[in-house]
Amino acid sequence: MNRTAIMESVEATHLKPASEIPTLRIGDTIDVHYRIVEGDKERIQVFQGILIAAKGRGVNRVITVRRIVANEGVERIFPVHSKRVAKIEVLRGAVVRRSKLYYLRGLTGKARRLKETRSDGAAE
Repeated sequence: MNRTAIMESVEATHLKPASEIPTLRIGDTIDVHYRIVEGDKERIQVFQGILIAAKGRGVNRVITVRRIVANEGVERIFPVHSKRVAKIEVLRGAVVRRSKLYYLRGLTGKARRLKETRSDGAAE
């Protein structure tokens, strides 16, 4: 067994089951339910935003989610297979032609909106 195979077998024990992670596409509006630990208490906080980037594979897979709070852009990077990520929900899909949506950082107002996809897969 080579080194890569050994690493992948060890990492496989830390992966979340495929049923827990929805199909994530760039441009989707998603809810990330994230566990926050404060002292001895634990709560779940929801971070809703647009998925602007994804990278890595396996245990190292991370997503970047952007939202607007009080007219300021806020981005957070979430490790998909982290124990702190309780759940990821896809709310809306969007039509995009890029793998990274960093250009949204410079847009404001209506220009920031993305075209939504309908349930049949067509653009609106």
